[in-house]
Amino acid sequence: MPAARRDSVAFTVVVTILVGLGALGMLLVIALSGGAGTLLLATALAALPVGPLVGLYLWLDRYEPEPRKLLAAGLLWGCFVATAAALVIQGVGGFVVGFTDNETLEVVAPVSEEFSKGLFLLLLLWWRRAELDGVLDGIVYAGMVGVGFAFTENILYLAAAYNGTDGMGPGGTSAITGTFVVRCLFSPFAHPLFTAFTGIGVGVAVGARTRSLRFIAPLLGYACAVAAHATWNTSTVYGFGNFVTVYLVLMAPALVAIACFAVWSRRSERRMLTAALSDAAQRGLIPATDIGWVVDLRARRRSRAFARQQGGKAAERAMRDYQQAAIELGFLHHRFLRGTPPPDFAARGQSYVARIGEVRPHIAFPGQVVPTR
Repeated sequence: MPAARRDSVAFTVVVTILVGLGALGMLLVIALSGGAGTLLLATALAALPVGPLVGLYLWLDRYEPEPRKLLAAGLLWGCFVATAAALVIQGVGGFVVGFTDNETLEVVAPVSEEFSKGLFLLLLLWWRRAELDGVLDGIVYAGMVGVGFAFTENILYLAAAYNGTDGMGPGGTSAITGTFVVRCLFSPFAHPLFTAFTGIGVGVAVGARTRSLRFIAPLLGYACAVAAHATWNTSTVYGFGNFVTVYLVLMAPALVAIACFAVWSRRSERRMLTAALSDAAQRGLIPATDIGWVVDLRARRRSRAFARQQGGKAAERAMRDYQQAAIELGFLHHRFLRGTPPPDFAARGQSYVARIGEVRPHIAFPGQVVPTR
């Protein structure tokens, strides 16, 4: 079995087992957190920000869409594995070491939660590196893990608020409403934002030219994630005024900065892909006339609509397959030009070129002659 295949199988097995174990633990914790009605209400409220956040990350991930199964694995990892691991670490810390509630919130929680979330990204870097093409991919996977973690955590917080077991009052509708406003409306981005720093570090490591940077970048990203998380948690300990100050002065600007950086990264990917595919075209790997239809998002949509109009869903699938293979080739060729090709560069490159050569005779872009079938 090829090494890449073995790594993929190992990743799938490890993640599946850990998600299963984490799900058993977290579902038990959730079941013990309140009655059926309370949990149903808490789950419904916690789910409200999930769709828009996931949609945002899918929007960012349009040039080279990541496998939906891997994105779902990241979401499930956040929902179950990261939350379960964080609860175990924090519980052991409180029982064995004797951390106070404030120490747990300010120190133990940021360290343990960012570690448990970031571990999924490290597993990707270790076993599924071919799926990581740079910083934007790191942000997308980090976002999915963070969204999953926040969803499960919010269920627990909302249920505790309604039951009056969060130490903030008698509970009821007003309590759960306040928790919903703070956690699901004002700060649903918090966990994805924290873990984005780890994702950036992992993305930098993928394209790093030196071994030291490959090692240091994820650690530095993790340290920034812990620092941002600790700052946020600390603001909630010392009163609402501190929370609002940190939100307005640090967290909101950090969110805007990360969002702008992600959009900039996507735009820079277009320039990078154009340059890489232009070089590939000079080497005879792809027709130069196809590059614009591959790297421009509007042109891609237009070409898919044209294919669907001319040949139905089968033609549209062929167009998508061709564009995907070309984009994958562009990312791989870019790493070759930078001097950081992956170990399986030749095999992957040949696979993409073969797919391009197989599909190209059966597709046509707008203005070209439609092939007969």
